[in-house]
Formats: sequence, C-alpha cells, structure tokens
Amino acid sequence: MTSAQVDKGQADGPEAVDAPAGEGYQRGLGARQIQMIAIGGAIGTGLFLGAGKAIDRAGPSLILAYAVAGLVIFFIMRALGELLMYRPVSGSFSEYAREFLGPFFGFVTGWTYWLFWVVTGITEVTAAATYMTYWWDIPQWLSALVFTVILYGANLISVKLFGELEFWFSMVKVTAILGMILICAGVLTIGFSDAGDTATVANLWNDGGFFPEGIGGTLMTLQIVMFAFLAVELVGVTAGESKDPKTVLPKAINTVPWRIAVFYVGALIMILSVVPWSTFKPGVSPFVAAFQEMGLGIGAAIVNFVVLTAALSSCNSGMYSTGRMLRDLALNGQGPKAFTRLTKNGLPLVGTTFSAALMLVGVWINYQWPGDAFNYVVSFATISGMWAWIMILVCQIRFRAKADRGELPQSSFKAPGAPFSSWFALAFIGLVIVMMAVDKDARISLYCAPLWGLILGVSYLVLKARNPENSAFAKR
Repeated sequence: MTSAQVDKGQADGPEAVDAPAGEGYQRGLGARQIQMIAIGGAIGTGLFLGAGKAIDRAGPSLILAYAVAGLVIFFIMRALGELLMYRPVSGSFSEYAREFLGPFFGFVTGWTYWLFWVVTGITEVTAAATYMTYWWDIPQWLSALVFTVILYGANLISVKLFGELEFWFSMVKVTAILGMILICAGVLTIGFSDAGDTATVANLWNDGGFFPEGIGGTLMTLQIVMFAFLAVELVGVTAGESKDPKTVLPKAINTVPWRIAVFYVGALIMILSVVPWSTFKPGVSPFVAAFQEMGLGIGAAIVNFVVLTAALSSCNSGMYSTGRMLRDLALNGQGPKAFTRLTKNGLPLVGTTFSAALMLVGVWINYQWPGDAFNYVVSFATISGMWAWIMILVCQIRFRAKADRGELPQSSFKAPGAPFSSWFALAFIGLVIVMMAVDKDARISLYCAPLWGLILGVSYLVLKARNPENSAFAKR
C-alpha cells in the first residue's frame, strides 16, 4: 500500500488506513471466484420467484422476453468491459460517470448504486428470513439479524472470504438449475407427468399459443425480467480487487450469453414444456411448482434451500458493493471522509458498517410494515439498478468517441457493434421504464425517483458550496 498511512487516532476495532482510489484494496479475487461472481450475478430471486408472476402475465412468450433482454444485458456487459480494460478500478461506475459526464453524474451514480444495494440487501435478507420459516418457526427478525451479522462479519475479514462465499452460493444456484434441466429432460424423454398432463415441447404453443396474452402481456413482463438480471454488473465493482483484471474480466463477461441461454432461456423452456404455463400461480416459484407437478414433493424443500442461498448471495454482494461505492465517493470529496478508511486487510470498514446498519433498519421496517411497502422497495431497486446500466452505456459511447478522435487510448476489449449496440440497449431500457409507468404496481418507483434526484441535487450543491476548491466538483 504505497501511500497508506495508519491513523493513530483510530478507535479500538479493526485498524484502518487511508488510501487513494484504486489503491489500498487487496487483489484477492482469482479467476475461479470472478467467474462465479459473474454467474451468480445473473441468477437470483428474480428468476426463482419472479418468473412465476411473469409466466402468469406472458405465458411461454416469457422465453422470448428473457432472450431479447439477455442480448441487451450482453451489450451492457461488453460496454462495461470496454471501460474496464481502459481503466479497471473498484467503484468503476461512479468513476467513469465522473470522468466522462462530469462530477455531478459521478455523485448521482455513486449514491444511487449504493442505494440500490442497500435496498436490495433489505429485500433479500428479509426474504431469506421468510424462507427459514419453511423449516422452523423462527421469528423473522431474528433470522434477518443473524444473516446480516454473519455476512457483515464475512465482508470484514477479507475479500478472499467474500469471493469464497459468493463462489459457493453461486455453485448451489448453478447446480440446482442444471439439475432441474436434467430432470425435466428426463421427464420429457418419457413423456410423463404425475399430474396427468403430458410432458411435451408442444406445451409451449398448445395452451393458447406462444403469446397467450398477446404482445402486450410480454411487454408487461419486462420489469420483472430486467429485475432478474440486476447485479450482473457486479463484476465491474470487483475490477480493482481481481488479481489479473486484464485477463479475467473479459473471460467472465464473454460467458454472459451462454449463462443466459442455459440458466434463463433453457430452464424456462424445460419447465414450460413439462408443465403447461396455465398451471403456474403468480405467488409460487415455478421451480417448486414444476417439481410438485412431476410428483417430486421433496423438490419444494430443495428449491427453498436454493432460493435461500440466492437471497443470501444477493445480500452478500450488497455488503461488498456498498462499502466500496461509499469509499469512492468519499475519496472524491463527495461523501464523509470517514468512508475512505480501510482495515489492514484493505477492506472499507466504515462504509460497510454504515450500509449494514441501514440494512438492519430496513429489516425492522419490514417487520413493522410488511405489506405493500416491501413490493414498492423492490420496484425502486429496479429503477435505481437500471441507472447504473444507463451510465455504463452512456460512458462507453463517450469513451469510444474520444478514443476514435485520438484523445484517449483505445480499449483492448471493444464492445461489438458499438456505439449502435449501446444505443439499442438504451432504447430498450427506455421501453422498460415506459412499461413500468403503465404497471400500477411498479409506478410508485417512478414517483420516488425524482424525489431521490432532488435530494441528491440539493446535497451536491451544498457540498460544492462548502468545498469550492475541491477538484472533485470540477469537470475533468
């Protein structure tokens, strides 16, 4: 740690140091862990639980929605990859927004992505506590508290431990989906289903057609589909702590197409072939329902365990991301200086602790008011998460333009089809936002977004007025 200095006035606890952006972190994430983090980011509760509601809205055409959205996600990830190969840093989204769009956008992006992970952590740890009641009658608040404390502790030991936890969380999810696909393939081979329906690929179009609810039904699933993909960009946050980012990150990003093809499109094709789409209920995981329809009741318990690990995986990722985003903001004078502090192991102690404390407040709120507010929080997570994608795409467009003019060096990992692929992805995200405005359940998040923007705008002006000489508020 070249310029780090130990703060002798630090209170008792993990010893902390100050370090500039991109320094201080330990490059403790290897290729195996980065690959699994990339895979795990594409598989979450949005698939295991959200697909039930989406199937009810769109039927088999949900497969097409995931395929098209998956292509958009690939464009986003390749745009991110181009930026990462230009300059791999931890906390990259706000760093790139600050460089290519100005300090205000860096400020908004950093704080919004931090909020996304705090909100996601609240929803996921509460969901994990709910899943525990499947086996034991444990108070929900107690399970949520235990999970939060365990994940918080793991994130303050070492980045390698975070990587190991995420590796095994992702391994459970991947194994479960692959097992599900193999079982469904076996059932399709013999053409049998315990509930009396014949397992056949024709189920994809026999029950009202491939678009049973029309194209409108398919479009209404876009918010759910995109929510399922949120966190796939997490590989970008790990850039500053990977051992060989120039080699590892491109490989991880290039696996996105086959991951989406297998874990989303492939899994849904199998499930909807074995069981007619009209059999599924919105509030039930289609994975659980499919096992039950095949007469494999034990599958419900297995899937419940898998969904539990998916929730813990997402919360673990949130703990990892939030501290690093806060530190990046603080290093640029756009957050409290205390957030710059690292432990001797190169971990953002204060930022992670602050975020974990807010997640505990969220657990308490959901305990007190567990009704519609919980669903609204999920919608807000979607809109705040998509802001990071928008910034990635816009920054890539600006970077490519500067590189083509010779103002910056070309990236060694260019996004294919750019800038047209990036513009297409931006247009698709715009369509998702329009569909959210049409959906009464998701509309509330669009009402909250301007309020959050106003809070950030006022905060930015106040900080800028108090620190007029701070270079962080001057466009680079």
